[in-house]
Amino acid sequence: MQSTEESTTLMTVGGEIGETDRPMQTCCPLCRSRRLHYAFSIPGPKTAENAAQGDGLRVVRCDECRFMLLNPQPSDAELRSIYSADYFLSDEQGHAERMKSSTARGYLEMLSRYRGSTGGRLLEVGCGQGEGMVEAAAAGYEIVGVEISQSSADVARDRLAMASGRSGATASGTVHCSTLEEVDLAEASFDVCILADVIEHARDPLAMLRRIRTLLKPDGVLLIATPSLDSWSAKLMKRSWMEFKPEHLSYFDRNTLQNMLFLAGFSDTIVTPGYKTLNLDYVAGHFEKFPVPMFSRLVRTTSRLLPRRLRRRDVRVVASGMVAMTRVNPAAGEQPIRKQHTLSIVIPAFNESATVGPLLDAVLKKQIPNLAIEVIVVESNSTDGTRQIVEEYAGHPRVTAIFEDKPRGKGHAVRTGLNAAQGDFVLIQDADLEYDLEDYDVLLEPLITGREAIVLGSRHGGDAWWKMRQFERQPITSAFLNFGHWVFTTLVNVLFRQKLRDPFTMYKVFRRDCLAGLEFYCNRFDFDYELLIKLIRKGYKPIEIPVNYRSRSFKEGKKVSTFRDPINWLRALAWLRVTRIDPLGVVARSARPTIATTASLGSDDASLRNAA
Repeated sequence: MQSTEESTTLMTVGGEIGETDRPMQTCCPLCRSRRLHYAFSIPGPKTAENAAQGDGLRVVRCDECRFMLLNPQPSDAELRSIYSADYFLSDEQGHAERMKSSTARGYLEMLSRYRGSTGGRLLEVGCGQGEGMVEAAAAGYEIVGVEISQSSADVARDRLAMASGRSGATASGTVHCSTLEEVDLAEASFDVCILADVIEHARDPLAMLRRIRTLLKPDGVLLIATPSLDSWSAKLMKRSWMEFKPEHLSYFDRNTLQNMLFLAGFSDTIVTPGYKTLNLDYVAGHFEKFPVPMFSRLVRTTSRLLPRRLRRRDVRVVASGMVAMTRVNPAAGEQPIRKQHTLSIVIPAFNESATVGPLLDAVLKKQIPNLAIEVIVVESNSTDGTRQIVEEYAGHPRVTAIFEDKPRGKGHAVRTGLNAAQGDFVLIQDADLEYDLEDYDVLLEPLITGREAIVLGSRHGGDAWWKMRQFERQPITSAFLNFGHWVFTTLVNVLFRQKLRDPFTMYKVFRRDCLAGLEFYCNRFDFDYELLIKLIRKGYKPIEIPVNYRSRSFKEGKKVSTFRDPINWLRALAWLRVTRIDPLGVVARSARPTIATTASLGSDDASLRNAA
């Protein structure tokens, strides 16, 4: 049963999609680009229908957003043959049930940390044989399950009944044998939804997420567990990865999953490693049922050599998955497909009296289709009249002016501005007119379409990869700064496994919800590195787009110190290399997930005042 959203992208050569037809995606399910290129093939399901069409299934990659999927997808008949009664691994001793229950308890614990509470109405889509529902009921949730397999739904109902009998309570949950599209559930009626190893099976995962969003309450939370292309097993096994299966129609990494959640109307997304409770016997059984060349034999041999006691010892491990927790974005309204977003332009200003006025005039005149603009100016108690100029704009309906009592550095000012931003997207704009505002459109287009979460405006893009700074009659200074830029760019790329040309660019454009669960501490120009690297560590992959740039000299007001700031950058890079981020821990420490950009601000920051 295809959804309306799917019908616009799925087709066959003959027109109508039949039981034995393999649906073909005409565009990317994430960004709707038609640039889908073949990557490699995986073995198809062994059915009579498949034999007539060839054994292989094509894995394709979107050139625009890098999303991976099967194209064409297996037919409905092929999928039914895969989802037989013995699809789920089980054993007579109940080891598989025990491990799945332990994994489910881990998911529920993560949910309680993310939400700051427990209980409420919980919907599990693809509830399987009910292990997770039993654990959720024991944790105090009112549970509803949806499962497409009749045999699995029957087992889930029996498990719930047995659990209720053991606790002396009445039946505490409902299991619908149906698809998510067809099941009759009231909108805005659930506090929590769980998709555990389900979204990769959906023909149109974006349509599934949008449907779930309508079922969640305005403050509802969604947990997704799915295989990750970023996992160690995917990187080790490459095309032989055990998650490249005929029934897995989509393949996510942290970046594409978070982008899809944004398009579906969710925000404040946190992605963590996907821990599961497993033992070697279960893993060996998985590789027997889903054989992988070389690896299946290795696991089988290892299993035979070890004693039963070790083979059946449960271990909590990260094998191939990730877990994402996210909440409904209230700003998206009732309709998750939004036609207009808001851009927050953050402008730190200190001793820029010659340029801040013309810059603000140009920014306020700037118009971008389907994008409202708010301007946040953080003035750091300048000594040249900049504050008085900013005060003239404080009454503008689209300007928020924040006045610091003393200068603490550009990084501190940007952090203050980020904390005040309310837009869907954020663009950092210096007050010195070195960058061209006409580049806004090309920088924002990948975010608006959902292809990307972070865009860097590269001064080294195109033909300007070396001569970025050209000061009039100061060739030695220009060469020195350009060489320093090359050195620090190399350090960033080596230390953090990137291939960037201009990580230090001021033009950093990103979705505001990317900041959820992050804390920032740097106050000077080292904040540029801290912001970028922590976003990368959180799972986002920046792209670079060439921009126009006119460098100004130190005589014209350039504020970077050629001695102090490089030392700060080296110290910051070393600290960032050894420091781990913990977005879920940050969220758990707050009553509700917020953008924690002022964690290191002192008590004297109470003097900040919004003059707008």
